Amino acid sequence: MPAISAKNSYGNLAKMMLFSLASLGLVMFAHQLYAADQNPYEQNYKSQNMNDLKSLQTKPETKIFVGNHKDDDNITMLEDGYDLMGTSGFSSTEASSDLALQHAKSIKADLVMVYQKYESAQASSSKLQLIKEAANKGGEIDPKDLEDGPTQYLYHASYWAKLPMPLFGVHVIKLKQSSADEDTPKELPGLKVIAVIKSSPASSMGLVRGDTLLKLGDVSLKSADDLFLAVKRYAGQKVQVEFQRGDIDMKNIAQLNVRK
Repeated sequence: MPAISAKNSYGNLAKMMLFSLASLGLVMFAHQLYAADQNPYEQNYKSQNMNDLKSLQTKPETKIFVGNHKDDDNITMLEDGYDLMGTSGFSSTEASSDLALQHAKSIKADLVMVYQKYESAQASSSKLQLIKEAANKGGEIDPKDLEDGPTQYLYHASYWAKLPMPLFGVHVIKLKQSSADEDTPKELPGLKVIAVIKSSPASSMGLVRGDTLLKLGDVSLKSADDLFLAVKRYAGQKVQVEFQRGDIDMKNIAQLNVRK
């Protein structure tokens, strides 16, 4: 009888160990699945467009590029005929660019630009502070506290959709001049051109970045809405464009496209 009892005990113990290992495996597998579902590019995505902008293609072949200078890259993208869909930005020790491409495909972007910039590691000043505090209190320092902490990086991605050829082809902003003597900034005349789309009517007539648009046809351009309505009004027509380049007033004729 004692031998039978021992056998049963060992058998039960073995079963319990197998059950524990199986349970641990399930927990680890579930954790891996959960981690796989966490895409920081998706979690930190912010749409920049109110019109649900996306690729004109049903199944776009989304491309990914590594950028260097966000501001310059943004201008280049606008000049190449793309518009910004949205951006992702976050801090992490590691984030694969494949996850940015994955999210870009899910929102039907034609292109995604990714950026990675060093943010911080445990600073030497932090370690020095630990040493000072330990010296003052007469305590000991855990060697682990003096080890270099994980390096943090700033991750950024911008998502872009290719637009059809525009009627005119400029991106503009309204500039204001602030003065110490005035509480309210003074609006400057016209609209400042921040990007001219390549091969567009605006490019063909000679507009360049930095020009100030003053008038399209007989419409004075005081806001982006004025430009939108004027372009819509003169679509498909030849129209005189008045603008400034530096201190020089200039005029030229643009042949606007027709929306297809």
